[in-house]
Amino acid sequence: MRLLLVEDDDHVAAALSAILAKHGFAVTHARNGEEALQAVLPTAQGERPSYGVILLDLGLPDQDGYQVCARIRKLTTTPVIMVTARSDVRSRIHGLNLGADDYVVKPYDTGELLARIHAVSRRTTGPGASDEATGGTGSADATVLRLGAVAVELPTRRVSVDGEPVALTRKEFDLLALLAQRPGVVFRREQIISEVWQTSWEGTGRTLEVHVASLRSKLRMPALIETVRGVGYRLVAPAA
Repeated sequence: MRLLLVEDDDHVAAALSAILAKHGFAVTHARNGEEALQAVLPTAQGERPSYGVILLDLGLPDQDGYQVCARIRKLTTTPVIMVTARSDVRSRIHGLNLGADDYVVKPYDTGELLARIHAVSRRTTGPGASDEATGGTGSADATVLRLGAVAVELPTRRVSVDGEPVALTRKEFDLLALLAQRPGVVFRREQIISEVWQTSWEGTGRTLEVHVASLRSKLRMPALIETVRGVGYRLVAPAA
């Protein structure tokens, strides 16, 4: 897999690139936001660089990392994993709202990082990947799940509230779709992590909490997804 590493510290980048190379990754290193944006632009021949994952450190010297994330998302559907020193949930939700697919918090374990890279890669190349990411054309006969003002179109992976489109990341959509297909049913945390993240890795639990919080914020319906303490989550269908 080809990976774009956006990291301003050459020593950190060299050490991480060596680790990634041992696990089969071909790493392209960008030292700042501008280099990162140039790396995802089409070439003069019109060919678009093919990366499996973009690993984006938010502490960049020339531009705000969040802005770089937002601009990258406008240029490519390649999964973006944020690397941040900020551990507060609000900062992570902000990054997810801008289009990041996942995050790791410094200092991180390389095993954790590799698990997240493989997880987002599986999601965008497997059968659940979006048409935009896989080059498909979508389905004209979309199955639409209606939950009050919320409409979830499964084949086209579109979500709207009162007819207004809501931009969700891949994982946010998969999480919402999973819950929406069985309103009222409690999904265990382990089950959600297995189906959405395709892993049993326990460290993904905190990521699940952040994605649930992000969904509540984007849909502007905090009560839509209910936390069942000690068990998991369920979707509470609004009254007709």
